[in-house]
Amino acid sequence: MNIIKRAFARESVAGYLEKDQQMERVLTTKDLIGLGVGTVIGSGIFILPGHEAASHAGPAVAVAFLVAALFSGICGMAFAEFSSAMPVAGSAYSYGSVIYGEIIGWILGWSLILEYFLAVSAIATGFSAYFNNLLGEMGWSLPHALQAGPGEGGVVNLMAVVVILISALILFAGVSQSKKIENAGVVLKVAIILLFIIGGAFFIKGHNYSDFYPKQFRTGLWGMGGLTTATASIIFSFLGFDTIAAHAAEVKNPNKTMSRGILGTVGISAVLYTLFAIVLTGIVNYKKLGVDDPAAFALQAVSQNQFSIVITIGALIGMFTAILALIFASSRLAYSFGRDGLLPRSLGKVTPRHRLPQNALVVAIVVEAFLAGLVPLSTLANLINIGTLMAFLFISFGVLFLRKRKDLAHDGFKMPLYPVLPAVAALLSLFLIIRLPMETLKLYGIWVIIGLVWYFAYGIRHSSLNKK
Repeated sequence: MNIIKRAFARESVAGYLEKDQQMERVLTTKDLIGLGVGTVIGSGIFILPGHEAASHAGPAVAVAFLVAALFSGICGMAFAEFSSAMPVAGSAYSYGSVIYGEIIGWILGWSLILEYFLAVSAIATGFSAYFNNLLGEMGWSLPHALQAGPGEGGVVNLMAVVVILISALILFAGVSQSKKIENAGVVLKVAIILLFIIGGAFFIKGHNYSDFYPKQFRTGLWGMGGLTTATASIIFSFLGFDTIAAHAAEVKNPNKTMSRGILGTVGISAVLYTLFAIVLTGIVNYKKLGVDDPAAFALQAVSQNQFSIVITIGALIGMFTAILALIFASSRLAYSFGRDGLLPRSLGKVTPRHRLPQNALVVAIVVEAFLAGLVPLSTLANLINIGTLMAFLFISFGVLFLRKRKDLAHDGFKMPLYPVLPAVAALLSLFLIIRLPMETLKLYGIWVIIGLVWYFAYGIRHSSLNKK
């Protein structure tokens, strides 16, 4: 068989469903929303509204959050349709393998594995910074050697490694146990955010909204330059709801549950982010919010110092639930690669006791802990974004092909305004990819080349499709 023709061979949904029977279907809509909100509402809500208000949009940053949520919701609909039609593990990797062919699925999965691994490590590094700051407020501190890796003048970022290992212990207890802790953490985090929104509303000063969209930000076409720049940055705070699709093989009644979990996550996150931004910019003038802890700063500005510590604790909980959910997703993606033979098949094994892909989970934890503890991730941050945007592009466009496949007919969620909405989502994703820095595009190109070399040297020869 011609090697190019073989690379574009397509996997069947029936084949995936058969392989995924070893996974336990225990997740409900509530659990998926817990995982989704746990990922999306991470450290971003405590940092981004202030930075973007001060640098690009002023109080109009709340509008930027609404626009970002709209884009995320449209892409979320595409993922919801795919996950309803194909309730299998692997997210965009599995969907791409069925719709476009194995090599495209591999590239999408290879892109997502980069996003998940780097995101866990980056958030763990942020957790460490917040935790060390909290220790400092209490009069304690770790030696600098244990606060940063070698690239930043230290030895190892100890707390970044520790939080990943704690998450690992929870995940090894099984899906039923880990989902309880994730859900509880999300409830606590949302409660703290609501406390800020409700309590902070009493300290809003109307004059802080008088210059709602400041003149200095009205650049570019129709004066929307500042707002579009803020929106582009904020969109990345919503990236993570796609991780829900990675758990489709462990979901009860996926035809309905997947769409509710994805769209519920986007809706809840949109409301919380927008209200948070409105209250924040109402308490303090936007010009003062360009700090790493704008919510705590705003509360201190109105002499509510006791609540600033509560906000810091909320940020720590938010990052912890995000780490837990992303390790969960990254291990399921690694399992999918092993399941299909594109990575060593040992990754695709599931332990009988807890029905867990234990080997995949171990690999994910080791790599993520190594990156978090020893490697500075600042230059790689945008790679987190491009991996997801590539998945958005192919999955949104893939809805056009999904509807035409008679063998994939489904009675679950369907994206409205077909075919216009899927095309719009794909074009918006492409636009955002183009807007990324050239350095990011080059680094991503190198990552894709590495993935293609692995695929043609190992994956294509060991793939399950060779047995058909």
